[in-house]
Amino acid sequence: MKTEFEPYPFEKLNRLLAGIEPPEGTEAISLTIGEPQFATPAFILDAVREHAPLFNKYPKTAGEDFLRQGMLTYLDKRFGVLLEDRQIIPTFGTREVLFNFPQFLLDGIDNPVMAFPDPFYQIYEGAAKVSGARVLYLNLTAENRFQPTVDEEELADCDLVILNSPDNPTASVLSLEQMVQWVERALRYGFVLLNDECYVDLYLHDPIPSLLNASIEAGNPAFKNILVVNSISKRSSAPGLRSGFIAGDAEILSQYMTYRTYVGCAAPLPLQHAAAVAWADQEHVEAFREKYRRNFVLANTLLGTVIPEATFYIWMEAGDELRYTQELYRRHNIKVLPGSFLGRNGQGRGYVRLALVYEEETMRRTLETIARFNKEIL
Repeated sequence: MKTEFEPYPFEKLNRLLAGIEPPEGTEAISLTIGEPQFATPAFILDAVREHAPLFNKYPKTAGEDFLRQGMLTYLDKRFGVLLEDRQIIPTFGTREVLFNFPQFLLDGIDNPVMAFPDPFYQIYEGAAKVSGARVLYLNLTAENRFQPTVDEEELADCDLVILNSPDNPTASVLSLEQMVQWVERALRYGFVLLNDECYVDLYLHDPIPSLLNASIEAGNPAFKNILVVNSISKRSSAPGLRSGFIAGDAEILSQYMTYRTYVGCAAPLPLQHAAAVAWADQEHVEAFREKYRRNFVLANTLLGTVIPEATFYIWMEAGDELRYTQELYRRHNIKVLPGSFLGRNGQGRGYVRLALVYEEETMRRTLETIARFNKEIL
């Protein structure tokens, strides 16, 4: 029987808004997708241009040495974690690895079980479906402050647990102590624990630790059963560069590397050169963090929303989130994403997700419009 995938949230949004005509002459604003609208830094673009002649070469599946070194330098400078080369694999962004790694890991396991937060990044669910895994949802609610909680007895059956801290869509963040507890659970029950850390550099106040830090803190410096994935897309405003990595347990990664030789997801050499310099540099990321800080201050002032610890998302209460989304688009040509499109079993209902990914003046105009709209509809 063919796997039946749930339509992607943006496809659901297109259906929801089909036939609605926003006012003519209004500026079309989309706060739906986590795609930074800022210019990619010049030094990254320069590296692409400089190495463009290398498009005539096949890249290595394992990634070039200079790219791996750039990523290892990032992990050292950012988290103080010194990894060996065998403990990291460059990937083509993180979407592909989040989809195919569970398939690799769960292959050959009878009745596999996979757990992840709900609401969630839908790639997790797609991977679970293709792997034939039963899903254990870690519900994120206002009552638990959007922290993934579960009955520990259920974890005994898990083969893979995916966390997402900082979280998309709720912008919640696990503390180091909470992540240490998750590492201890992984070791106690024998499941593989993976944290999706794509937003870990978009902190607004203090730097946020990695699950790798928590593993060391938990007395697991070899990262047994512990993995993280990360991407350059958000931190460097370079989603088209498609540079990510998976890092941690060397034994698991050795087997996964063999699997990846069949996948064919190696990045072109000019992009690897650009990614290497971007990963190794930390200064340019602060400029983007400052942009997001200012946008969150605007949202706090105009909408009364709480400034989170990280990400560029607002998880905003909206009553009937489907009607809210339709009317905001109908009246003001502004798109947001209904929370129920990101969850299952009622999770996410009553919320919308806003991605504050535009320059400050555009965000100011947009949030002022949303503030007026909220007074009309909520």
